[in-house]
Amino acid sequence: MSTPGDDDVAALPDVAPRLRELRRRRGLTLEAAAQRAGLSPAHLSRLETGGRQPSLPMLLGLARIYGTTVSELLGEMPPEREPVIRAGRAAPHEADGWTYHQTGASGRAMQALRVEVPYGTQRDLVRVHPGEEWLYVLTGRLRLSLGDATHELDPGDSAHFDSLTPHRISAASHGGAEFLFVHTLLQSPDPHPHHPHS
Repeated sequence: MSTPGDDDVAALPDVAPRLRELRRRRGLTLEAAAQRAGLSPAHLSRLETGGRQPSLPMLLGLARIYGTTVSELLGEMPPEREPVIRAGRAAPHEADGWTYHQTGASGRAMQALRVEVPYGTQRDLVRVHPGEEWLYVLTGRLRLSLGDATHELDPGDSAHFDSLTPHRISAASHGGAEFLFVHTLLQSPDPHPHHPHS
């Protein structure tokens, strides 16, 4: 089991430059993108240089701002839009201790992932954003905080909620948890870049 440190930085070698490329493609300055994502410019800069690994909340927020999917941020860009995604077709990706398996295609209105989350990680609150999220627990026990309420979900349990509700996901079982995750992809409502001073 790897511990947070230099090993984690090498887990996603292509994500950092891709984050920078997608931000520039949208015409956003570092300050403007960070403001929209609820991050400090210094934090986003560290993500773009590989100094920090992005968590799921950050990936979701940046994907929405850049008008793309988590799968594309992680480098999953199939040459054609195949309706069937075979098991083991793409290697899993790891970020911030979580492991992501592609279960959906890029460029769709929904992004689907199979996610493994170890116990004791992911303390970031997912910031409110437009859209809906659905998750289904495969193994382990998942703790889902929605607003002021906290729910513990066992295998076979699912949840479907509005992403405007502040939410946090973590593993409640010591062996970690695995779940299916579907999120509607909605771009930032303002397609025009914000000025850094706005």
